[in-house]
Amino acid sequence: MSENKALNAVASRVEGLELIIERVFDAPRELVFSVFSDPVHLAAWWGPKGWETEVPELDFNEDGVWLYCMTCVDKNQGDFFGMKSCAKAVYHEIVVPEKIVYTDFFTDTEYNVLPEMPEMVITMEFIEEEGKTKIISRSKFSTAEAVKKVVDMGAVQGVSSQYERLDDYLSELQSK
Repeated sequence: MSENKALNAVASRVEGLELIIERVFDAPRELVFSVFSDPVHLAAWWGPKGWETEVPELDFNEDGVWLYCMTCVDKNQGDFFGMKSCAKAVYHEIVVPEKIVYTDFFTDTEYNVLPEMPEMVITMEFIEEEGKTKIISRSKFSTAEAVKKVVDMGAVQGVSSQYERLDDYLSELQSK
């Protein structure tokens, strides 16, 4: 692990019905925010390591929809290899470059919402800190059981891996 990644590991906690994940990125807030609003950028880094993401739709506006599907392409991930994890997000509030609020739903590969899976309202804050950006992600669930289900599924580890990919991607963008 690079020194930067060690210093910028995710911090996570559960507060009531919210899963809160925080991490600092060595990049300006406008750049960090922009990679959450463009399908080409999202496809380049979204999802844990060893997964590829397709973004067939992204309407980055209030009431807009984002569809994405991640596929595990890493044979070393055992039973996960070949697995697909798809989702639909509906944006509620976008304040450039400060905040994104959306509801995220687990779906099948046709983007039909899976009612047995928890939905979450995610509020992402992008906070400028001396040229760096702190992201605070608050995922709110309807029940404590839903929070536990998503945590038990490995959400924190998945976001941590995804944020490592984002860190690498931001470094790549800034070196161009």
